[in-house]
Amino acid sequence: MMGALGRIGRTTTDGLAEIGAIAQLFGGASRRALRHPVQVRGYVYQTLQVGVRSIPLAASMSAFAGMVMALQFGYGLERFGAKLYIGQTTVTAILRELGPILTALVVGARIGAGIAAELGGMVVSEQVDAVRALGADPLQRLVAPRLVAIAVGLPILTVLSDGVATAGSLLVAGLQYGVSPRLFLRGAYDFVTLGDFASGVFKSLAFAAVIGGVSCSAGLSASGGTEGVGRAATRAVVWGALGVLFTDVFLTKLLLAS
Repeated sequence: MMGALGRIGRTTTDGLAEIGAIAQLFGGASRRALRHPVQVRGYVYQTLQVGVRSIPLAASMSAFAGMVMALQFGYGLERFGAKLYIGQTTVTAILRELGPILTALVVGARIGAGIAAELGGMVVSEQVDAVRALGADPLQRLVAPRLVAIAVGLPILTVLSDGVATAGSLLVAGLQYGVSPRLFLRGAYDFVTLGDFASGVFKSLAFAAVIGGVSCSAGLSASGGTEGVGRAATRAVVWGALGVLFTDVFLTKLLLAS
């Protein structure tokens, strides 16, 4: 019994220490983001890497997700004779929850794994030590551009996912349940508010902070050669997804109460 309690205590302590290290890394990199000299080329390059290369994944994922949501909502509403409300329910779910969370989990996994592997490779090959030896700050040169890129790219990808998912759900509503595109869009326009859209974008910003902090911390703490790089990428994906889900529960409760 005492041994089990000791393991739980150590696990809890290690987890809190890891969260503290991630928060400290995020805060330090954020303060250095606009410190002179600003690496404009690095920020633009990382934003393109995070955003442009993730567009096909985000578009395909959101299209299928929107279709599935329309099928599920349409099936439930049809049982009560309310299939005409499929536009309101589907678009609201997409904007408030489906678009932000799926984009963060699917696209964020790709981004987080790439950042952790890239930074981990720099650590094990001593490139980070070389940056320090040259008098540069690794947080400013390596971490800050990636954090800014995720903060810019993920909300944009979320808006893209919202639009593609809405188009997919509109297609299914028309073909499967006979709801015309005009009726679908009119219902969504009358029911969905700007707050629904804003809450999804706000969530995506919070998810970007979680994914960026976890992936950069995992990469910079990598050790043990190429095997350690693989462990860092895996840790970034797993802990990033858990962090996103936990943050989503907290923000959903907060936004619904406001």
